[in-house]
Amino acid sequence: MAVLNVNPTRMELSRLKKRLSTALRGHKLLKDKRDELMRQFLETVREAKLLRAQLEKELKSVYDNFLLASSVMPAESLDAALLAPKQEVYLEQTSKNIMSVEIPVYSIRTRTSDESDIFSYGFASTSFELDDAVRGVSAVLPVMLKLAEKEKAVKLMADEIEKTRRRVNALEHVLIPRYTETIRFIKLKLEENERSSRARLMKVKDMMIREQIEYRRENPASL
Repeated sequence: MAVLNVNPTRMELSRLKKRLSTALRGHKLLKDKRDELMRQFLETVREAKLLRAQLEKELKSVYDNFLLASSVMPAESLDAALLAPKQEVYLEQTSKNIMSVEIPVYSIRTRTSDESDIFSYGFASTSFELDDAVRGVSAVLPVMLKLAEKEKAVKLMADEIEKTRRRVNALEHVLIPRYTETIRFIKLKLEENERSSRARLMKVKDMMIREQIEYRRENPASL
């Protein structure tokens, strides 16, 4: 692992130690975030799978009822019954934050609160199979929205997990080892400089002692 291009000084050593400490804390936080995101991701995937199975089952029932209704009612009567719907449905979107990921939350609002307004026709000229089909469509709409919400959440969380994973790997395999190696290099360099300084001081001391001895030998009267 290549070291950073820095001056091997004590000030730089102190600065790099602070950076390493920050990187280690960030690495732990990102790992915790990744793990929690993964847990919620898997939970959301399971919920989406159950909702899709429920939706497919309910849609099959709706299609079967429409098929039965079309078999017992003239096509003109079926088209006329569904031509002018009474009820209106409005889609509203908010959001919730899951580990810094903005997840959409869908809800529906109807023009009126009367549940019978889903039927835009009179019951005298239509079959009960058509009633069941229309009622099934009304019931399946919230399930469809919930499934859309879960599948969108799965995609957004998967993207965030991948970004977080890359950041964790960059810290774990690049930045932290590089800081660690640079700190080790600076410590070795400082120790080497300290040994060199100590050796020079000892050499200077020895020279001074020798000079003092020679001076006393040459000048015995000064004793």
